[in-house]
Amino acid sequence: ACFWTVRGSWSPRGKPTHTKSGIALLYNEDTNNTYDVCLKLTKEALTIQKLDVICTSGTESQVNVHLLRTAGDEVTITVRYLREVPSFLKLPLGSPGLDHSRGSSPLFDSGLHLNGNENNAAPSPPSPSANEPKYEKRWLDDVCMPLLMARVSRYKAGTDKLRSNCFQVFASGGTCTNILQFFTAAESTDWLQAISANINGLTQENVRLINKCFSFLDKFHIVHMGWACESLEDSTVGRSSTFKFLALRGPYFYIFKRPPISSADWGKSEITYNLYEVLFKVHKLWMAEDCWLKARLYLGLENSPEQQDNEPLCFSILVGHGQSHTFRVELASDLAIWEKSFQRAVFFEVQRIQSKSYMCSSHGTVLCFTIDFGSGFSCSETILWRYKFSQLKGSSDDGKTRVKLLFKNAESKQIEMKELEFANLTAVLHCIHSFIAAKVASMDPLFVCSPSFSGNCLNS
Repeated sequence: ACFWTVRGSWSPRGKPTHTKSGIALLYNEDTNNTYDVCLKLTKEALTIQKLDVICTSGTESQVNVHLLRTAGDEVTITVRYLREVPSFLKLPLGSPGLDHSRGSSPLFDSGLHLNGNENNAAPSPPSPSANEPKYEKRWLDDVCMPLLMARVSRYKAGTDKLRSNCFQVFASGGTCTNILQFFTAAESTDWLQAISANINGLTQENVRLINKCFSFLDKFHIVHMGWACESLEDSTVGRSSTFKFLALRGPYFYIFKRPPISSADWGKSEITYNLYEVLFKVHKLWMAEDCWLKARLYLGLENSPEQQDNEPLCFSILVGHGQSHTFRVELASDLAIWEKSFQRAVFFEVQRIQSKSYMCSSHGTVLCFTIDFGSGFSCSETILWRYKFSQLKGSSDDGKTRVKLLFKNAESKQIEMKELEFANLTAVLHCIHSFIAAKVASMDPLFVCSPSFSGNCLNS
C-alpha cells in the first residue's frame, strides 16, 4: 500500500513551506533488511515512523507491554514448569507429569478438547471482559531528524556512485537515517526536492537572523552557506569524496568540516580564501539543451529540470598558484544558488575594498600594480600609466608568473602592451576578473535592483 499527501503554506516572505507525508522503504545496509516506514515532513524536521502493534486496552497487558518496551536491549524471561502442559499438548493419558487426580485445571477449563474426548469439553467461555487486551497496528515515531544545517545525499558514502531512487538524510551533528528507497524516480526526486527546500529555507532564516546586526558591506555579513561534497583525488584509492560545509561571509570563502555554531567556530575552518582572488566555475551542463537550461537557472525559474543521467552537478573554486577545489551538489537549483551567491559575495567584497594592489616587476623594475573600482588599472612607482576597465582589450600569460595586458590608447586608438611579472599570477588574474565582473554587474539594473540589494549598499 502506498499513500502520500503534500500540503503547502506560505511564509511572510512568500517562500513555500513544504509539509508532506507518505510511505517509503527503509533499507539497513548492516542487516540487509528492508521494511515499510511512514515519512512525515514539516518545516523543521523529517520524522520516520515504524509500524508497530500496541495494546489499546487491558490494564495488565498494558503494564507488561510497557515493561518490555522500557526494559532496554536485553530482556530475561523466567520459564516455569506447568504440570498441565501435557494435556495442552494432547499427550496420551498417563504421560509423566500429568496429575489425573485433579478434576480440572486452567487448561481444562479453557475449553480445549483433550485426547479427542468430546466429554472433556468445557462449556463455552464467557464473552471477553473489558479488561482483556486489544491490539492495533499504528505508526510510531522512530527517528526525528532536525533539518537545520542538515543535508541529503543520493550517493554511496565516500564515492561518486549514484544510488537509484534512494537517498539518506544527515543531521548537522552527523547522525543519519538508513537508506530511504522509493518506488519511482519521480517520487524520489519529489521527496528530495521537498526536504532540500525546507533545509534551504531554514538556512536562509538562520542567515537573516545573523545578518540583522550587519550591513551588506560588513565583514561579518553572510551571503550564503550550506553543504557540498568535495571530490578528492587519491592515487591509492582512486576518486573519493567527503562532505564539507561552505560559507560566503564578508571578505572570505570558508571550507569547514562541520557547520560553525558559535562565533569562535568561524576561526576553525579548514581553509579560507579571499573572495576577490577565487574564481567560480560551473562544470559542463548535463543536458543537450544547454542554452535554454542555463537560461532557466540564471532566471531562477521554479521547478528547474534536474539531471537526467548519472552526470554529477559540480562546480569548482579556482584559487591561487593553480590550486582548485571541486564540489558536487544534489540538485540543479543548488547549483544555481551557489553561482548566484558567489556573484553577489564577490560584488559586495569589491564594493567594500574598492581597490587592491600587488607588487610586480617589469623589465627588472619593481612596481605596484593597482586595480581600482572607480578608475581602473594603474602601475607606478609614482604613476607610470593608467587605463580604464573599458580600455582592456585582451591578455595572455605563460601560466606561471608573466602576463601581457593589451590596452587601447584613448587618444591614438593604438593597442599598447604592458608586460608584468607577479609572484602569484593566478590570484592577480582572478582579482582582475572579480573587479571587472563587479563593474559590469553595477551597470546591470536587473542585478542591482534584485531583492538581495535592498537598501543603499552600492557606492557607485
